[in-house]
Amino acid sequence: MIRAGIIGGAGYTAGELIRILVNHPQCEIAFVQSSSNCANRVDSVHQGLLGDTDLVFCDHFDLSTVNVLFLCSGHGASRAFWESHTAPEGLKIIDLAQDFRDQSEGYVYGLPEWQKDRIAGASKVANPGCFATAVQLSLLPLAMAGELLGPVTVNAITGSTGAGVKPSQTTHFSWRNSNLSAYKVFEHQHLLEINRNLSSVTDGRFEISFVPVRGDFSRGIFSTAVLNCRNLTLQQLTDLYRGLYENCPFTLVSDRPVDLKDVVNTNKALIQLQKHDDRLCVTCVLDNLLKGASGQAVQNMNIMFGLDQRTGLKLKASAF
Repeated sequence: MIRAGIIGGAGYTAGELIRILVNHPQCEIAFVQSSSNCANRVDSVHQGLLGDTDLVFCDHFDLSTVNVLFLCSGHGASRAFWESHTAPEGLKIIDLAQDFRDQSEGYVYGLPEWQKDRIAGASKVANPGCFATAVQLSLLPLAMAGELLGPVTVNAITGSTGAGVKPSQTTHFSWRNSNLSAYKVFEHQHLLEINRNLSSVTDGRFEISFVPVRGDFSRGIFSTAVLNCRNLTLQQLTDLYRGLYENCPFTLVSDRPVDLKDVVNTNKALIQLQKHDDRLCVTCVLDNLLKGASGQAVQNMNIMFGLDQRTGLKLKASAF
């Protein structure tokens, strides 16, 4: 049985992670840390877990009692954590922040569709960002086939949970409801990992314009990537994408238009391709808290411990 510890347990991603792990057949949670909620029941913060767990938040923990540690605090907090803590030998670490997505300090970038073999042998994995997951899954087959030849324009709409649990002017209900707005145009932080990884596949021949949009819904990402693609027909492209993702249980290529509701509350990423003359549009939908965060983190844990990737992650979307 895998024993897991969670640092930064009060946020949205930690709540989803706990929801998955309390039902994971090969894992048990040893502790959930939260300084601000120490001694409070976990279900007093994550109320959907009422009846599922009796866990209580702690502020003191013993890393030697766990096999895997999930870091769910804000960006920058993971590096700070390791400045004051030492990882016991054999501890596996999965960081959900952006601190080590540059693969520094021995971390492996945790996009299973790209680096499954490296993840399997890793002791430290940096979980991808939610936007970065959608964009990279949209473009990796082209990049790896040498067909990502020109500039790409990406528009991606995200739910409000992508901004985290702490309220702000742009996340409270009266502002977000019935509203759309672009933000961090051309300079979103996830561009760093997107550019770094896809440029490594294309030998630097990669250019992207990225427009993130705040959506008026709670969870999910709806992404479209538009580019010129002269060399391949739609059937060839479909075969290319399905070939790359053939053994990837959560990334699926659809012949029909994909909807956000197809993936919310699941660990799936659904992709649809449309081609008009030389123009290709790649649509990708995923749940930002699951395939874009905690679900992918558990997927990485499963790979690191030699389990089937789907273990504990057979989550179903609702039709309504």
